[in-house]
Amino acid sequence: MAEFLREHRELLLLDWETTLRERAPEQPHEEAVLRDHLPEFLERLADAAEHPSAEGVSLPLALSDEHALLRLEHGQGLSQIALEYAILRHCIFRGLMREGLWPGLSELELLNNILDQGLIRATTLYSHVHERMLKALERVSEATLESEDIDSFLPKLLRVLQEAVMAVDGASILLREGNELRLRAAVGIGSHRAMESGFHLPVDAGLSGQVAHERRPQLVRMVANHPELRSELVRQLGVRAAYSIPLLQGDTLIGVAHMCSRTVFDFSPSDQLLFRVMMTRATSFIVQAELAERERLARATAQRSLAQLDTLLEASPVGIGLLDRELRVLSINETLAQLNGPPVAEQLGRSLREVAPAWVAELLEPVFRHVLDSGQPVSNHEFTGQPLDTSPHHWLGNYYPVRAADGAVVGLGCVLVDITHQKDVETALRRSGELREQLIGVVGHDLRNPLNAISASATLLRRDASLSDGSRRAVERIRNSAARMARMLSDILDFARGGNGGLPVHREWVNLHELCRSTLEELQVAHPHRRLELETRGNAWGWWDPDRLAQVVGNLVGNALQHGHPDTPVHVKVEDAGTDAEVSLSVHNEGEPIAPELRATLFQPFRHGAKGKAATRSVGLGLYIVQQVARAHGGEVEVRSRPSEGTTFTLRLPRGR
Repeated sequence: MAEFLREHRELLLLDWETTLRERAPEQPHEEAVLRDHLPEFLERLADAAEHPSAEGVSLPLALSDEHALLRLEHGQGLSQIALEYAILRHCIFRGLMREGLWPGLSELELLNNILDQGLIRATTLYSHVHERMLKALERVSEATLESEDIDSFLPKLLRVLQEAVMAVDGASILLREGNELRLRAAVGIGSHRAMESGFHLPVDAGLSGQVAHERRPQLVRMVANHPELRSELVRQLGVRAAYSIPLLQGDTLIGVAHMCSRTVFDFSPSDQLLFRVMMTRATSFIVQAELAERERLARATAQRSLAQLDTLLEASPVGIGLLDRELRVLSINETLAQLNGPPVAEQLGRSLREVAPAWVAELLEPVFRHVLDSGQPVSNHEFTGQPLDTSPHHWLGNYYPVRAADGAVVGLGCVLVDITHQKDVETALRRSGELREQLIGVVGHDLRNPLNAISASATLLRRDASLSDGSRRAVERIRNSAARMARMLSDILDFARGGNGGLPVHREWVNLHELCRSTLEELQVAHPHRRLELETRGNAWGWWDPDRLAQVVGNLVGNALQHGHPDTPVHVKVEDAGTDAEVSLSVHNEGEPIAPELRATLFQPFRHGAKGKAATRSVGLGLYIVQQVARAHGGEVEVRSRPSEGTTFTLRLPRGR
């Protein structure tokens, strides 16, 4: 028998595997631990056959123990273990018969005793561990039912493990969060310090990272001295054995679980199995709890969003509604419901003609049908009506198709805005514009005529040689006052025209050099005791309104004469603005600078660039008109005023077409 077992060992192994596949096709044969240990088993059996008088022959513990525990871990019963041992017995007997060998009774008895010994040990261990496992899993199930979330479940799970495995002094679970493993639960030695530290590490670092990367359990027999250990606390506690397993959901890493001991250097195969089974069962709960937590948070967020949306819809002054293809009301807010009449609850599920006034249904139904049939929105639909015996109202409607995921139009949404107030404002503005035009006509015609008469009469009186010096001075004051009133009147008319879409300009081909020269000559006559200077450079031709630009030069030079130092000249400069497209016109005077608090409002109407008596000499429209003329020509005006430099107004004018 010894010779047979050694010579035909490979043939026996092949025969055993083939028979096992035939008898148990569902068996995961790649995990048949018995196959890995059969060569050693057969060698021990051969030794026993050579020395039949030897006292007792025992199988290696790794054979029967691991075999039984693996079958238990995969949920297979005792019958599978008995089947594999029976097939091995049958293959040995069949091989002996095939070779024509007839062992004696003592050899057969020895063979049967050894096989029976292995089977008894395997089934005994299976039953014992199975009972421990059932009790532990029952406790795990209770912890699952008692826990509302992961953070309350994991400590209970680890305490069950600690009670089930006597050698365990501490246990912990790290869950994956992005690219990190973060400690979520710990019991036993150092657990409080560990949890308070908020321990975490990269998913590929340390002992936990090795387990996570390799996706298989790992046993370390002297953890405190391991070079990859990242937890200083574990090193301080002097932990000896540590058994770590990955928590997997399919191929997805959920986390890593550890159990450790300060008293032993190893955990038995049954303790390791119990730990793996408990953590496998717990992994499903962890995944479900995380999904439930995300769902709860998403649901809470959605509920908050819906509550906020409902609040906005109810409080919105805009009427909002949704209708299906039969124009039945699916959703409607209070604003739109008030337009129809019945309360919101009474309108849901009813058709447009049932809930809306007849005139509304007759007006909107064709438009709604067009949106449903064409799939195109209708925007800015204005209509007027008189709801519920109130004054006439005006509405602006926007209607859009509602589509399903496949693009089919399943209904429509409508948004109605009450624009009655806006219409009233438009009417008031239109009337105000008409009144302003009438006022401009009165000022421009009815006031200019008597003012012109005063100015002409003063001019004739001035020529009378018989007037005394006092009378002549009085006539001169009348003439100057009439001229100032005429300027104020012109400014007011320009301001009124400017507020109605900007000042009108009539462009001509103009030479700005000549225009400034002629304007300054007129101003020099009116101010014979002041010095006016003109500096010209480059090309000054462009398409501009000559009257408006003469008005700009007059306003700027007039301001410079009024506010500048009387002993210094007013300097006007016209030049190219650095490009062929623009011309620059600047007016400079020496004197007190413009106060900083006045610069921000300098170009606003009815504002003054000075204080005191000087501010009462005009209505404060001169610089506003300068700016409006500049903008009407596509240009801009700016001011620079400093004590050491004086004040300069610069106008940049595009040459136009």
